[in-house]
Amino acid sequence: MDQSGQMDMQQLLAAAQEMQLQIVNAQKELADAEVEGTAGGGLVTATVNGQGELVDLTISPAAIDAADPAETAQSVADLVLAAVRDAYRAAGELQQEKMGPLAALGSQGGAAEVPGLSEFFGGDAVPGGGAVPGGGALPGSDAGPGGDKPDGVGP
Repeated sequence: MDQSGQMDMQQLLAAAQEMQLQIVNAQKELADAEVEGTAGGGLVTATVNGQGELVDLTISPAAIDAADPAETAQSVADLVLAAVRDAYRAAGELQQEKMGPLAALGSQGGAAEVPGLSEFFGGDAVPGGGAVPGGGALPGSDAGPGGDKPDGVGP
């Protein structure tokens, strides 16, 4: 800090770079992570990455009743929806665990964490009101853009 108690520009830039590095690292961890959701006691398993992309779907042969194909089709569809919702919920929890503390810096007093930062960003520690660059909300979450699943059904 300089003599007036203000953080100098070099310290401010270093703090901003450190925050950006933490965000990039958290996003990479999310991209590499996978979570599972299940339904029907494991008859259907959906795998979603930490960014909310469905990457795998497994349906057990035990979920199929050849004697009643119409009922089986509806049951499997219901199980798939339930498993995908469960996986999205788990991915949302993972995203909150990894990104929540970083996003909170900008929206909940992060400027107090880094003195002088609010002067440059109009009161928000992160430009855009605390939004995490490239983070966004996961499909099925209640937060922000991307909250719609392809089927339009909420969690």
